[in-house]
Amino acid sequence: MIGRTIWFAALAAIAVLTAVLQFDKQAEASPATVRLVPEPLRNYAQSRVTTAAIANGAPQAALAEAERLVRRRPLPAEYLTLLAAAQAKAGQNDKTLATIQLAGRRGWRVPAAQEAMLRLALANGDRPEAARRYAALFLNDATPDALLIELGTAVLGDSDPAARDTILAVVVGGERWHSTFLRRGSRVMPPAAFAAIAEGSIARGVRFDCGVLKPSLDALARRDAAAAESLRAAALKQCPRLGA
Repeated sequence: MIGRTIWFAALAAIAVLTAVLQFDKQAEASPATVRLVPEPLRNYAQSRVTTAAIANGAPQAALAEAERLVRRRPLPAEYLTLLAAAQAKAGQNDKTLATIQLAGRRGWRVPAAQEAMLRLALANGDRPEAARRYAALFLNDATPDALLIELGTAVLGDSDPAARDTILAVVVGGERWHSTFLRRGSRVMPPAAFAAIAEGSIARGVRFDCGVLKPSLDALARRDAAAAESLRAAALKQCPRLGA
């Protein structure tokens, strides 16, 4: 009898724990479930608590929540980015820099980390590194076009070829994103830089899809007619109908 009672109590405990863990996971999408997760069992829910504390809490409280989050889940770059934000809010500038650098190395698809690393690279005069971070943001569908336009001007908008050459190498070496480069680049990159990178890619043997290149040229022409004509002339050999 006692053994059966212990058995049923253990089953009940497992059921409760399973339910709490499900609420913890659900908290990622539904912040209202955070309150259903006991503090010692918060993992995913802790990210919600941390975000709210950074937005609305006192600096030290936000820092404590962020440190708790990273102790429990140290690997995701998103959580390191939250820790960096809390450190910045608490005035820990040196720690902020180190944390955001770690997040940027660990999570190439975390926009906030990549943007921070890009701006650090620009501040240090490292234009190739800034261009690599720009490429990571460019390939992430979650990155707003408005941010790419702003950062594109800073990274690619002057006469220094270092950043353009870095993007050019990425285009030449990555056939899988040629269409993305044409479609999005014509919208968000500085027109002259986009045309120069596309022309350089063609010169190095890249064969763009003519069906994608045509609307890309049309979009570019609406921004800069001269850049569009320059690219059109370079592409005519592989896409003769562009001259029609």
